[in-house]
Amino acid sequence: MDIKAINIAREDIIRTAKKMAGQNMLPGSWGNLSIKIDDDTYAVTPSGRGYDNLTPQDITVVNAAGKTVDGSLIPSSELPLHLAIYKALPEAKAVVHTHSIYASACAAARKDIPPLVEDLVQIMGGPVHCAQYALPGTDELAANVIAAMHGKRAALMANHGVAAWGVTLDEAVMVAGIVEKAAQLYVLTQSIGGAVLLPQNDIDIMHSFYEAHYRKRQLGEE
Repeated sequence: MDIKAINIAREDIIRTAKKMAGQNMLPGSWGNLSIKIDDDTYAVTPSGRGYDNLTPQDITVVNAAGKTVDGSLIPSSELPLHLAIYKALPEAKAVVHTHSIYASACAAARKDIPPLVEDLVQIMGGPVHCAQYALPGTDELAANVIAAMHGKRAALMANHGVAAWGVTLDEAVMVAGIVEKAAQLYVLTQSIGGAVLLPQNDIDIMHSFYEAHYRKRQLGEE
């Protein structure tokens, strides 16, 4: 194992989890984060622990089979979801599962978030789909979320929350934040007649530009 890379991942998860908890994206001990260190090493938040007092050593390290290889705490119950995303989407290097309020409201209503605002369609290329319901922590839930993602960076988890991924943990958090903002706008616009959705041609143009240029700037590649 690359101990240095593991330590960096643990510190990154702690920093990010505490920030997200302060933004009400991870209430209590709900929600979870992970980072892919290599093809057989993953750092993931532990099960049932609040984020305020977590230390780097509390972050569990598992292999691709989900077996703990370093750490004394039980990994998140949503580990199957994280590992399924990494397997299905090789570009993914970090995953966040959030319980933010408006996105969770859409998930509870089992409603897709439509393409109503520019930043959402730039990162998603269309709507955020809601996965079919399955019990938390199950392989069925993981499969449903993968299917709902359609290769994109996020999906709603019915009656549950949001799953999002990125090539960095910061990108995964950004995606989850954009989904939450879009969900809030969707809910709010229902009170004034509903949102006017963006046309698909414009969505395609904005998404293509984002992928070719703006995303690379965010990642420091352009």
